[in-house]
Amino acid sequence: MATVIKESKIRTSRVGKKPISLPSGVNVTIEGQHVALKGKNGSAELHIHPWVEVQQEGGELRLSPRHLTNEAKYRAMTGTMRALLNNMVQGVSQGFQRKLQLVGVGYKAQAQGNVLNLTLGFSHPVEFKVPDGIAIQTPTQTEIIVQGVDKQQVGEVAAKIRAYRPPEPYKGKGVRYADETIILKEAKKK
Repeated sequence: MATVIKESKIRTSRVGKKPISLPSGVNVTIEGQHVALKGKNGSAELHIHPWVEVQQEGGELRLSPRHLTNEAKYRAMTGTMRALLNNMVQGVSQGFQRKLQLVGVGYKAQAQGNVLNLTLGFSHPVEFKVPDGIAIQTPTQTEIIVQGVDKQQVGEVAAKIRAYRPPEPYKGKGVRYADETIILKEAKKK
């Protein structure tokens, strides 16, 4: 026998119930479970999970669980979809960026078109092909700025570049995030 829960007693995700405010210049198209956003930095699309429904009310997007139940999985999915949609709104309006620094003698980077050339102390230069939707700038030879609309893609590209030569723990040489703190180990003493 199914129990009926009053709408006022249904718990919702704290993140999921917050509305997403749409900045000026961002256009939203909702077709069923498909949401498309277009802004000054580009466009992004997201397929909303079937457990969640999304509505546009004025200059805000609101998400809610499709099923009126107290099961945690519906609340959790509402919060997840809200976070992804909020990242998309921020991406098409402001964009995302990640800064990297090269630390080491002779380490340098140079962006040429859609290829990032890295000299990282290997016997050969490293060429990183920049994926679509990402822009890479090198203001100096030891700085790399990764920019894009998709937060996940920006982070993934920055992590791939860092993986070529992660910071080593004794001198701190390598590719590191600009806000990363490297804890150096003490060298062996005789």
